[in-house]
Parts: sequence; structure tokens; C-alpha cells
Amino acid sequence: MRVDAFAIRLRPRANFEAADLGVRLCQSAARDVFTCYLAVYVPFTAMALACYEIADWLPALLLWWFKPWLDRTILFALSRAAFGQRTRPIEVWQEQRQVWWSQLLRTLTFRRLSLWRSFTQPVYQLEGLRGAELRARVRQIRAGRTRAGTGILSAFSCAETALVVALISLVFWFAPQGSGIGLRTLLQWGTGSSGWFDFAVTVAYAMAIGFVEPFFVAAGFALYLSRRAEL
Repeated sequence: MRVDAFAIRLRPRANFEAADLGVRLCQSAARDVFTCYLAVYVPFTAMALACYEIADWLPALLLWWFKPWLDRTILFALSRAAFGQRTRPIEVWQEQRQVWWSQLLRTLTFRRLSLWRSFTQPVYQLEGLRGAELRARVRQIRAGRTRAGTGILSAFSCAETALVVALISLVFWFAPQGSGIGLRTLLQWGTGSSGWFDFAVTVAYAMAIGFVEPFFVAAGFALYLSRRAEL
């Protein structure tokens, strides 16, 4: 990694200052990041929602489980943005072997349950290490920063949940006056067997992921960069 080629100022930062830098990086490169991400995320979400007829819980599970795989496209675009480079979907396609298929099984198994995955993912995806050297590098990067990585995950999980609730609440905000749709109706839908409401919640969850996930990945990436600068 050529430190002198960075488009951002690389220096050690406090944990949440680094996370804020990541959010700003995502904002500055939003056009490229979201274009590449949505080019992958929208078709995947459509396929996941199509599984609703198999089981009503399956689409949400697929969206949750494949988050780390989807994050790889985001991280690819962000890593190029950090060097001031533009990224187009065609470039993601050309690098699909490295971006999508490298370490796929590990990405979807034990790394999926990592509480600091956005922080350590750059090591797995960008540094090109393997075996004992990779494990030693992850331990070195993670030392003293696991609480920050977990804090980022918690903060963006809360943001994602809040956005899902906000999207669902639009039903009540825009319901015609006197329609009888209120909190009691919501409780009845939530405890009953309203298929369309379950599907609406899944769609709201998909929309929340589509908006929040790039910022989550960017915050972890910037925390990783700060740790690199510190080392």
C-alpha cells in the first residue's frame, strides 16, 4: 500500500473520529460506491424477496446472512476512493474473482458472526495475506481496537433498526384520517398472521440495508486505516 498516494490525510485518529472520516469518505464517493453496490444489491434483493413464497422468514435471513459478501463490493469501491480513483460497475465485474468469490465460504461462515467484521475485513480482502501470516496480521490490527469495532457494529445496527421502524411508520403517517389505522392496528398485524405486513417489514429491512451498509463498511475501513497509520 503506497501511503503517499492516499487522497485522504492518513494519520492516527481517535476511534470515532476515524469512523466519522469513513462516513465522510463514503459521502464524497457516494456516486461510485452506491452505483457499484446497488448494481449487485438490487438483483440479489430481488432474488431474496422471490423466496418469500418458500418461507416468509427466508428473504430477511438471506439479506442478513449475505451482508459480508455484499460488503466486499462496497469495500472495493471505498479502497479505490481512498486513493482518489473512480470505480464503475464494469471494474467490479472485471475484478469479480477477487471481490466476490475469494474466501467466500469463510466470509459466510465464521466471519459472518464477527462483532468487528467491518474493521478486520480490509485485512482479509485488501492485504493479500494467507495462513499464519494473515492470522498474525489480523491480531496485530485488532489489538486494542475490538471495542471500537464492536461499537461501530452496534451503532449502525441501531441506525438500521431505527430506519426500518421509520419506514414502517409511514403507513400510519400517510393513512387517511379516520381510517382506523393506529398503534392497535400495528400490534394486531405484528402478532397476527398478516402476510402483507410481514412482506412490508422485509422490504423496509432491505431498503435500510441498502442505505446504511455502505456507511457501516466505510466507518470500519477508516478505523482500519487509522490503525495502519498508528502502526
